[in-house]
Amino acid sequence: MKPINVGLLGIGTVGGGTHAVLTRNQEEITRRAGRPIHIVAVADRHVERARELVGADVKVTDDAFSLVDDPNIDIIVELIGGYTTALDLVLRAIDNGKHVVTANKALLAVHGNEIFAAAQKKGVMVAFEAAVAGGIPIIKALREGLSANRIQWLAGIINGTTNFILSEMRDKGLSFTSVLHEAQRLGYAEADPTFDIEGIDAAHKATLMASIAFGIPVQFDKAHVEGINKLDAIDIGYAEQLGYRIKLLGIAKRQANGVELRVHPTLVPSKRLIANVEGAMNAVLVWGDAVGATLYYGKGAGAEPTASAVIADLVDVTRLATADPKNRVPHLAFQPDQLSDLPVLPMSEVETAAYLRMRALDKPGVLADVTRILADLNISIDAMIQKEPAEGEDQADVVLLTHVAREKDINAAIHKIEALESIHGKVTRIRMEALNG
Repeated sequence: MKPINVGLLGIGTVGGGTHAVLTRNQEEITRRAGRPIHIVAVADRHVERARELVGADVKVTDDAFSLVDDPNIDIIVELIGGYTTALDLVLRAIDNGKHVVTANKALLAVHGNEIFAAAQKKGVMVAFEAAVAGGIPIIKALREGLSANRIQWLAGIINGTTNFILSEMRDKGLSFTSVLHEAQRLGYAEADPTFDIEGIDAAHKATLMASIAFGIPVQFDKAHVEGINKLDAIDIGYAEQLGYRIKLLGIAKRQANGVELRVHPTLVPSKRLIANVEGAMNAVLVWGDAVGATLYYGKGAGAEPTASAVIADLVDVTRLATADPKNRVPHLAFQPDQLSDLPVLPMSEVETAAYLRMRALDKPGVLADVTRILADLNISIDAMIQKEPAEGEDQADVVLLTHVAREKDINAAIHKIEALESIHGKVTRIRMEALNG
């Protein structure tokens, strides 16, 4: 059969891995796809470096739009990233009737509704397995493998940089800043790590998973996003004493009145498998009403793990290219006219348990004042650590774990506790998730 011709936009880490794996496993991939898949053209700013990677048989240019407009190219693989030029290229490829494969979670989290609508109108596919959790086939699992289920919730470690930092802080008792510098030295963190450490990258991915899990439009602007840049090593130690580990989780939950969509540091019971995912690895835990808990674990980044997902999408698109567009798997798992208008809930309405750490004067009545404030707001205490003051000091750490309470009530309690004369400084709050169904 006629080969599928691919135009590759960007041949950096993932693009290079895609070319390498596609070349190395060409025979196996052809047997699966039913026809050969060939990268026939590459667009990259660094033309000479790109030419060295792909050889003389592949066209190399610095004009990405020339590939998008080339009538001989069937699928565009977009790996350049960002929101602007990438959006123009993807929309033009779709308008030209080309299928698109992308690893660009930021683009889809912000402009996904527009892109999917354009693709639907033109009868082409936009595949994005590589946009979430690298080589882990979580998009396919949510969209196809779990399609019999009413998915109740998902929680994922979906950023390897932050998971590496948290693992190192816990293992070595080091500060966030020192571990971040080590992560940058080792190549786990970018020179500008903002998207990672502030939770934005994880929120992009959680947004896409939530849309597929619950059949709602992509709504990144409604996500609650917190990173790990303000996390203190002392809290990681206290969490360990209480039987928990702290992970940056992307969480999406279905509630009767809406959907929770949030990213933040989270205490997870140490006995949970996901709590023991260390280093730069990723994992996503999904709870469906029929199947119960399913866990997906693997490398969330890197040249060849991500290339694995890119090529899986190429194979899928190749298999389905001649199918009636109405019979293909919908972009967001649900038929486009069947998406739900279930709203994303404001964080103030979300209910979680909480870890609260405060610096308190060592004198009678302090704890009574704190517990009275909590009780007045219907917040009950599950566990507590009260440290002895260091020699010569009159203050000590008090750590409380609460039962599940509404976010706005926890916020009100924190405000009142911080106003007590016996409490010094701010109260540290970290949310908790049991992840037990």
